[in-house]
Amino acid sequence: MRKYVLYFAMSLFLFIGCKKDAVDGTSMQAFQSSINDMASSLSTLQQIKFNEALYILKTFGVDAEGDIQELNALAKLLEGKKVPEIFAMADAVAAENGIDWTSNGPPSLGEMNIFGNVAAMESDPNDIVADGLSITTRPVDVDTILGPKALQVIPRLVDNAGKNIDFSGAALETIMEVYSSGNLVSSSKNLMQNNNFTGFTIRFPNLPSDKINDGRIDITVTVKTTGKTYKMTKVGVPVNQKAMTQPSQPVIVQDSLSQEPSENMDPLTNGTLPATDPKNTVQKFLNNLSSQNLRAAFEVSDNPNWGSYEKFSNPTSGFGSVKSLSVKNITSASTTDTNASVNATYDVTDKSGNTSAVNVTFGLKNVNGEWKISNYKIN
Repeated sequence: MRKYVLYFAMSLFLFIGCKKDAVDGTSMQAFQSSINDMASSLSTLQQIKFNEALYILKTFGVDAEGDIQELNALAKLLEGKKVPEIFAMADAVAAENGIDWTSNGPPSLGEMNIFGNVAAMESDPNDIVADGLSITTRPVDVDTILGPKALQVIPRLVDNAGKNIDFSGAALETIMEVYSSGNLVSSSKNLMQNNNFTGFTIRFPNLPSDKINDGRIDITVTVKTTGKTYKMTKVGVPVNQKAMTQPSQPVIVQDSLSQEPSENMDPLTNGTLPATDPKNTVQKFLNNLSSQNLRAAFEVSDNPNWGSYEKFSNPTSGFGSVKSLSVKNITSASTTDTNASVNATYDVTDKSGNTSAVNVTFGLKNVNGEWKISNYKIN
């Protein structure tokens, strides 16, 4: 009998000893198994907060479309991370996206499971029944000289009489897209947890003025519940063009300290750079970063150190932390048919409001007739 007891004790020890305390993202099965192992060592309350943290990171911390793609991207993002690190990452992502959630706060998002529920729940807080979606806009952050510098966009789920639906404890993925003349200008995500959702804020200085036609934008909001996706577009919303950043302000493009006309300048365009000039690529990259169009910024690069778009746009370790840029100067250091070096000085402000002056040397290479950023060095 003692022999069997000893065997059982050894088996239990081996089972416990094999549990993982960090994420294994080598496969989806390994990812889910490691998450389950990590959760099993937490208290019931911590397990709920852990699942909420994973949901925050899956919804807002990765750039992917579709549930499977989001899970694969999340597995790569969390590879080797332990519970405290995952909580810290979720706190940062929630703060940067204006989500009212913290890892040390009470449960607020309902019962989250990024891998899908195995059994049906008695009550699903995200199964909100509504007849439609409404959008209200109002100017905010009014300056005495420039006027309003931002626009608050408030979506509401409504019944067939247009009255707001009363609910709480949900975690409805809400997406806002801003268009002008049919072209996507910007997009952002948030979580609608109740009918007091504060919505989104469109800051006019972050809108590229060269992409806004007739001083108006179209705003599309999508809200996903368990059973249905609600979508509403508000057309022709006016923006305060006085508060918008001009597309080339305050960029100064020059080849040398001298402002004398040279043979490299085009008299028909008053010195405007040709499309093949490597400085144009750097200027486009910085303008897209400033307007938070990270996908467009990534597309003008071919830098192996930046890796995938998910790594490039990561809100904690990548360019996703950039709120705005103020470019001071862009100059060419050297250019050949295949390679170029461009220097740029600019002030960068992160999403915490901290501003730093940086001097960067961009290395570029000619890829099929287009300049791509292949190297990035902060001097």
